Amino acid sequence: MSDIKATTAGAVGGADASSRYFVREHHPEQGTLLGFWIYLMSDCLIFACLFATYAVLGRNYAGGPSGAEIFDLPLVALNTGFLLFSSITYGFAMLAAAKKNVGKTQIWLGITGILGACFLYLELYEFTHLIHEGFGPWRSGFLTSFFALVGTHGLHVTFGIVWLITLMFQVGKHGINGANYRRLTCLSMFWHFLDVIWIGVFTYVYLIGVLP
Repeated sequence: MSDIKATTAGAVGGADASSRYFVREHHPEQGTLLGFWIYLMSDCLIFACLFATYAVLGRNYAGGPSGAEIFDLPLVALNTGFLLFSSITYGFAMLAAAKKNVGKTQIWLGITGILGACFLYLELYEFTHLIHEGFGPWRSGFLTSFFALVGTHGLHVTFGIVWLITLMFQVGKHGINGANYRRLTCLSMFWHFLDVIWIGVFTYVYLIGVLP
């Protein structure tokens, strides 16, 4: 009788262990990446609306300045370089993470964060200078749409830097485990997405904006 109970208990225990095993072996990273792709697509819609708004209002100066009068292209080009180069450094961080090299991952993430902070500093400098000159978002439809589009992108970069710093602490504490690698991958997608959006902003807003 005791043997039967032991066998039954073993079977139940084996079923529970098997159940737990299959729950753990499910592939949550696929769901994570799919969900993040859906988020990026929704973000694309937000920026599409902002680009469309700028397309409609971008020439409505209301007696105020045009882009050719207020845009400082060398400064914006430098800022663009900061952001584009940060994508390269983040790529090096992902290569180090793939090799489970925590130290190099942390270094490249830190460099990426510094470049992102430099980008934000120059963007805030540009905004502050324009507002000081009396060219705030209330001045015209052109400036309203400009501040909305560029400012929304800058807000995304800010969130990206906060996320990056958080991941640096997590990687330092837990190493390059499966969860942290998925998080690094999601942030990589987000960071490169912001670069693509900025290329559109630099081309459509700044380069075309200085044309007569």
